[in-house]
Amino acid sequence: MPLDQSFIGREYPPSQPYEVGREKIREFADAIKDDSPLHRDPEAAKAAGYPDVIAPPTFAVILSMRAHDSIVQDPQLGLDYSRVVHGQQEFVHHRPIQAGDRLVTAVHVDDIKERAGNDFLTLRAEITTVEGERVCTATALLVARGTAEGESE
Repeated sequence: MPLDQSFIGREYPPSQPYEVGREKIREFADAIKDDSPLHRDPEAAKAAGYPDVIAPPTFAVILSMRAHDSIVQDPQLGLDYSRVVHGQQEFVHHRPIQAGDRLVTAVHVDDIKERAGNDFLTLRAEITTVEGERVCTATALLVARGTAEGESE
């Protein structure tokens, strides 16, 4: 079943605050094999001009993927997640994510297209501090394989 085109432009409410901790940053840096002291050593981060350790740029995926759940789990959209592959991911950082941040994420459906029998869902996650300071814009393309009715541009 094709995705509901009326979802284009829909915005979901912001997530609950996510508190960024030093240990979560270190664990993420370990997982992606990034050994920069900026992700581990508060003194090195301060010497570089940051108030605390900063997260690797792709850390934002943790927040954006959690926010995507509100869309993925919306039964009205008609998305069969068992058919989804992650097609693309982009981040625009307005400032680094840092230990001590309390972040919320609002997710938007920017586009839905059908091509070659597949649905292409473009999602944008706006990550801000609880006070409203912009931190990161994460854009993802999800491809639902074999769900569209036909080809259209």
